[in-house]
Amino acid sequence: MRAITNKYFIHHRTVKEIQMLANQSWDELQQMRRYIHARPELSGQEAATAAYVYQQLASLSPEVLWKGVGGTGVVATFDSQKEGPHLLFRAELDALPIQESNSFSHRSMYDGVSHKCGHDGHTTVLLGLAKLLHQEENWKGKVSLLFQPAEETGAGALAMLQDTRIKSMQVDAAYAFHNLPGYPLGQVVVKPGAFTPAVQSILLKLQGHTAHAAEPQNGLNPALALAEILQHAKSLEHPHPEDESFRLLTPVYLQMGEKAYGVSAGEGEVHLTLRAWTKREMDSLVEQLLGGVKEISGKHRLRWEHTWTDTFRANFNQDDLVQQIQASAQANKFVIHDMEQPLTWGEDFGAFTEIFPAAMFGLGAGEDSPALHHEDYDFPDALIEVGVKMFWGIIGQSSP
Repeated sequence: MRAITNKYFIHHRTVKEIQMLANQSWDELQQMRRYIHARPELSGQEAATAAYVYQQLASLSPEVLWKGVGGTGVVATFDSQKEGPHLLFRAELDALPIQESNSFSHRSMYDGVSHKCGHDGHTTVLLGLAKLLHQEENWKGKVSLLFQPAEETGAGALAMLQDTRIKSMQVDAAYAFHNLPGYPLGQVVVKPGAFTPAVQSILLKLQGHTAHAAEPQNGLNPALALAEILQHAKSLEHPHPEDESFRLLTPVYLQMGEKAYGVSAGEGEVHLTLRAWTKREMDSLVEQLLGGVKEISGKHRLRWEHTWTDTFRANFNQDDLVQQIQASAQANKFVIHDMEQPLTWGEDFGAFTEIFPAAMFGLGAGEDSPALHHEDYDFPDALIEVGVKMFWGIIGQSSP
């Protein structure tokens, strides 16, 4: 990994540059965002969205344009033909299985699917950045724009990173942002180190055998074992986000037997979601959880198995890249908020932070905005300009 040095990042903001940004066709980008919002696709099914993104990028003649990366992912690389770093910027393509309750004209066209995390806005910001990279000459190095599928399930980042085309890339730094309801509109939220936790969900299944409800001693009922597993999980928690040893285990699903009241249940399952600030802490938590499940299942003479799903790696921001984010915000005269504690939800960009020097930041979506994943959430169009200017500032421009 090559270090990013300040010689590549000149943040002087000239009158000409500011005027250029002011004249950017924000209305056109707003229409793009609303077009994408109205046509959401679930994780792993983003074919139409990817095709639209590919079409928009193709018209801008990047030096490299790939599709089908890690599934439906798209990557475009612009080369200034001048010495400088290779920077990567990531956005997401997928939507959520949520019925939209909004009534505006660009509401989702599809029942039960909608953009309730703002990925339509993130994608639009990268398309706006692509327009600047195509139009402007006074920037240095290479810039790759990566449009990722399946962020919501934690599968897309790893799939892209395992693609041989991505493996061949020499990237000096990778960046991403997420819109953050609850923060003032356009505020830039930064934090070095841990930004979002490692998150993964475990599906635990216990198998005994049924018996008559009047003779439960003749069967192996998992009820007590399930209860003990939940108590064991609770005992492993350290639900204090201000501490590095933060751990949270949340029961999300529980099932046992059938609605047959003459039958003592013979099987059951419990699903838990685990969170920790670091991979090291998560590995320790998993070891302790599974050790307890093995002991409890053995005591009750039950067979058990487990599977993992929706795995998100810890998102760790490199200090010098956070400084570049802050420098861009300052150059753009955006308000900066230094976040004291990491966010508690998972973000698939964490996989990139394990491979490349990387950093993620937040952009406030409004203090009165509906929460992420809420049925009436809609990415604020005003953030498109903020996002493009933040990324453009990170790329850095030399004075003419």
